[in-house]
Amino acid sequence: MSESSPRVIATDLDGTIVRSDGTISARTVAALARVERAGAMLVMVTGRPPRWMTEIAAAVDHRGVAICANGAVLYDLHTETVLQANEIAPDVLAEVIGRLRGVVPELRFAVEYPTGFVFETSYNLGRWDAAALGGRPVDDVELVSRGGTKLLAFHPAADPDALSAKAVQAVGDLVTVTHSSGRGLLEMSALGVTKASALAALCTELGIPAGDVTAFGDMPNDLPMLTWAGTSYGVANAHPLVLAAVSHKTSRNDDDGVAEVLERLFP
Repeated sequence: MSESSPRVIATDLDGTIVRSDGTISARTVAALARVERAGAMLVMVTGRPPRWMTEIAAAVDHRGVAICANGAVLYDLHTETVLQANEIAPDVLAEVIGRLRGVVPELRFAVEYPTGFVFETSYNLGRWDAAALGGRPVDDVELVSRGGTKLLAFHPAADPDALSAKAVQAVGDLVTVTHSSGRGLLEMSALGVTKASALAALCTELGIPAGDVTAFGDMPNDLPMLTWAGTSYGVANAHPLVLAAVSHKTSRNDDDGVAEVLERLFP
């Protein structure tokens, strides 16, 4: 590893290294392989739950570690096992849902676990079938009967930025609110849990300062990580808030923007 190369590469997945068609290009896979080969650590930092990491793990040849569910789950890509989970307590889930129903009655809810998720029968994702995605419909009581790594709240017609701002005002003292999909889908983690908190904890354990971390992202849920890392890149297709916050920009996800940078950092 060259003296100027970062010790940690932390990258978001969807919209950052995953293309619009859901694939990771051969060029990006090859660039990611350079990271571990050079002696640096590769960390996939994503809003995805662990169950959505199987194809990613295979695509990157089981390299690196993953931070899933926006910081709530630490996941080993080499062995495809959950190492640690930080959950929202059941009483907090109930309070958050109650408050949000009072502010935006149209919201419908789902709760993610390290494996699987449950959802209200009225939780309608449009072209996505929640059951087909591994979910199980439950009543209001079971919805909050156990802790979860992420609380999801969906509104079919809301602007995600405006909806997120309203949710932060209503429940920001109880959970961390963000969004990442470009739809009215709120993603809530335990209070203080973000991509940055999980990445910082991992790096602290390894004795790696933020200045030795280079991070890549595209959506608001990446902002904590991007502002914590010593060097940050936003892909050209990123949310305006991301492009305004990062220290560097690179090409679109569909044009292998992350690979473009990694090829320079790890020649």
